[in-house]
Amino acid sequence: MGEAKDTYISLGQATMSVEAKSITAAAQKLGSEFAQAVELIAEMSNSGKKLIFCGIGKSGHIARKLSTTFMSAGISCIFLHASEAIHGDLGIYKPGDVTILLSKSGSSEEIVRILPIIKGFQSKVIAILGRVESPIGESADIILDASVEKEADSLNLLPTASASVALALGDALASAVIQAKGFTSQEFARYHPGGQLGRNLLLTVGDVMHKQDKIACLSATHTLKDAVLEMTQFSLGAACIVDADNVLIGIVTDGDIRRLLSKKEVVLDLPLSECMTQNPLSVHPEIALREALRIMEDRPSQISVMPVTEKASNKLLGLIRVHDVHQTNFS
Repeated sequence: MGEAKDTYISLGQATMSVEAKSITAAAQKLGSEFAQAVELIAEMSNSGKKLIFCGIGKSGHIARKLSTTFMSAGISCIFLHASEAIHGDLGIYKPGDVTILLSKSGSSEEIVRILPIIKGFQSKVIAILGRVESPIGESADIILDASVEKEADSLNLLPTASASVALALGDALASAVIQAKGFTSQEFARYHPGGQLGRNLLLTVGDVMHKQDKIACLSATHTLKDAVLEMTQFSLGAACIVDADNVLIGIVTDGDIRRLLSKKEVVLDLPLSECMTQNPLSVHPEIALREALRIMEDRPSQISVMPVTEKASNKLLGLIRVHDVHQTNFS
């Protein structure tokens, strides 16, 4: 059984290696036609037209995924199933719309049949093809070469490497188009208001923080025991220490208390001035959640809780936790 497991792992690694090499090879083949495709899509989007992705079979699944990627970038687009197209769905077209066709063989019968009609709608055609010299290739305005030396499975039959390359080419187009359009993270957030990405871009620390009257807050003369009692009442993992003017001067966390207890037998009567972390890292309420998360996590020793202060005075306003940033629903 152990040998069989090793074989499966080797096959998995080999498959992924072939796919990675195929994508790298496709990247090296990108040229002027790729740039033309980017400019065509960007121009189309700016003029209020839409992008239509079309495919069938596995290529259709990839086309559908890519249409959602471009929609994430604020580009009006739709997936058109090649078989359904000839039964009325071609009514989606308006003059000037741009079509992206995906086909491994370059000769998918359903797509070949609708190509003249698509052209009749004055639609420019970008084709992502596994075989450039093909009927679809002959009719396309722009061709992106998605050919692969071999598929990644041991039989060289499953659409593995070819599917990965087609998807990667579509993603590359999307990445270049958002650059060409000057697409911003704020615009991205507008189209993703319900997800974690949109939440982190749209909301600020001030929107989700626990305000001062809902957190443990003490002076430096209080004892560690006082802090423990306060932190039990306000179970957020930390107590903020302030001076007489409510300026933040320190913080004590659950982790700090555990470390103190492991080093000394009597610590609960110690004043917080001897226990706290002085001048702790803090954030301001105007900062986006995305930036707050970066501050807490992009450091040698990650932190899970952070005070929120006024930018000019450093007066305490509240507390924010990593958990607050990762909540899936809006507050």
